[in-house]
Amino acid sequence: MSTTSTTDRQSGWVTGFAVFGGSMMVVIGIFQIVVGLTAIFEDTFYVLTDNYLFGFDVETWGWIHLALGVVVAAGGVGVLAGQVWARVLGIILAAISAIANFLFLPYYPLWSMLIIAADIAVIWALTKNDRNMWAGTM
Repeated sequence: MSTTSTTDRQSGWVTGFAVFGGSMMVVIGIFQIVVGLTAIFEDTFYVLTDNYLFGFDVETWGWIHLALGVVVAAGGVGVLAGQVWARVLGIILAAISAIANFLFLPYYPLWSMLIIAADIAVIWALTKNDRNMWAGTM
């Protein structure tokens, strides 16, 4: 006779989605850090078209991406540690990352679209839900 309750058992798929989401957050964070460092140290790499509403200085975008990358990667580590709060934070951070990359589109369109797609995959993975998993945390 097994002593595990239904709250102790998690669906393998749901756990797998959380691991995917956390792993992708770490990768996205590293990519954001690289983009940020590139914009800070090599500001001629990115070229902006004229009359862009969100046309900040390239170095400013670099600091935004660097800070966002560190926070997203740290959130991904929290998701991989199995923290429920980190999943909620991960969804919020992935949405913020997608918005930041949407605003960064004129600087480097292909890269921004790739990160936006990865952010959407993270949001999808972290919103997959197993009702039994949350029963013990409420």
